[in-house]
Amino acid sequence: MDERRYTAFAGDRLLARGSAAQVAVALKAAYERGETRLIAFEDATGRPTDFDLRGDAAEIAARHAPAEPPKRGRPKLGVVAREVTLLPRHWDWLAAQPGGASAALRRLVQAAMTDADGPEAVRQRREAAYRVMSTLAGDLPGFEEASRALFAGDLGRLDELTAGWPADLRAYLAERLDGGAASRG
Repeated sequence: MDERRYTAFAGDRLLARGSAAQVAVALKAAYERGETRLIAFEDATGRPTDFDLRGDAAEIAARHAPAEPPKRGRPKLGVVAREVTLLPRHWDWLAAQPGGASAALRRLVQAAMTDADGPEAVRQRREAAYRVMSTLAGDLPGFEEASRALFAGDLGRLDELTAGWPADLRAYLAERLDGGAASRG
């Protein structure tokens, strides 16, 4: 199932957040009200996302409903077979792990995915925040310096530099950077 979450803005105002279907329906309603500068982002990556807004709300929701996963691998578990290339010593280590290579890889990947404070998770959050920031705030005062503060991990300085930015944008960026914590201002 598609567990991705999205956030839509109308200009610098938060419009909607939720599943693809929820956000697409909200975008359609905003478009019909004549709102402009509508944009949606995938929360995990910060990438702008286009939704097909043809039809009424029910049709849009159905079109963007989560799809069933493919039936390859061990479908009851949601496992999908793919190719992995490793050095022989890596295969030897994996084979010696409890449950074999696949189980060991799943445990390693899950541990990395759930380490919200790990370096990879921090890097991904910063990059996602930057994508949204550059799209919505690229022409705002202090953008360049705020970008430098973002990638330096200086969130206090980032707060200072973005103090005059729209509140919804600041709150969204704070949530992305804090892993869902409340906005700092």
